[in-house]
Amino acid sequence: MRARIYGGNIYKIERTEYGFHLTFGGVMTAQEMAGWLKESGQELADQQGPFSVFVDMRTLGPLDRHGRALIMEGQMLYQRRGMERSVVILKNPVTTMQFKQIAIDSGIYDYERYIDASASENWEKAGLDWILHGIDPDRTEKEPAGYSSSEDSRSAFRSALNFFKQSK
Repeated sequence: MRARIYGGNIYKIERTEYGFHLTFGGVMTAQEMAGWLKESGQELADQQGPFSVFVDMRTLGPLDRHGRALIMEGQMLYQRRGMERSVVILKNPVTTMQFKQIAIDSGIYDYERYIDASASENWEKAGLDWILHGIDPDRTEKEPAGYSSSEDSRSAFRSALNFFKQSK
């Protein structure tokens, strides 16, 4: 396990039986995110075969644009190295929407699901069900082979984002 703590900010990279468990917390700077990206590259260098990623961001504060760009780069790195599915656990709707947009922009939304832990008591089980068994937490049923909910998810996300923008 690799873990770095900077004041109250933290990131951890842990290998698991399904792949990786990542934890982020605090208000992370672009420099800290760059450190995570570099260490992720080192961890992924000897990764063999497909894997899944469980990301716990419940205590992560909003990222600036540099931090968001580094997260996007990291998402693409994990995908290139064999990531089949990932789940991101967040703890507020604004951060959840921010990360959904990052995934759409980085092209991995088909493989990544987002769970707002403030709205779900069973967030850990729902996340593991997605990455291990393909049970989509947005649909609560097993995803049929070859099915992609990305267009439905993008449409719902854009509607929510437009509503959010109009309510400001």
